[in-house]
Amino acid sequence: MQLEYFHLIDRIVDFKFDEKKIAVEALVPKENTIFEGHFPGYPLMPGVLLIESMAQASGWLLLGLLKFERMPILAAVKEAKVRGSVFPGDLIAIEAGLTHEGSGYAMTEAKIRVGGKLRANSTLTFTLIPFPNSDMRGYMEAMAQRVGFPQQAITP
Repeated sequence: MQLEYFHLIDRIVDFKFDEKKIAVEALVPKENTIFEGHFPGYPLMPGVLLIESMAQASGWLLLGLLKFERMPILAAVKEAKVRGSVFPGDLIAIEAGLTHEGSGYAMTEAKIRVGGKLRANSTLTFTLIPFPNSDMRGYMEAMAQRVGFPQQAITP
């Protein structure tokens, strides 16, 4: 995870195109300036970053299902729940599945687990827009390679 750059997904573990599901992992860094203030002597991964992690996992799912033809932008967070703490050094496993896509929007259900235990979940809504320019698409394709994205999902 590179919190400074909001790169919250380290690698894609599994992508099930037919089931419209993705599984990703990220290792929460043991040291980061975020933990200096959240909280001194008792560092916790901020809940908003857990939600962002679920949004990024969902975004990779949508990019793959859409064959990189449109870009998902987080539009709404519904029923987000943090069910337990996530600490520096924890390996988080995130699963996301598509629940609806149409009319320029998509919805996903996402969950975060640590050691098999549910720590957070949410329903997320995304606006699906054309890539604003070729540089943005190129950047996302480069990021896709970094996280081990299935290459068949990049080419239409």
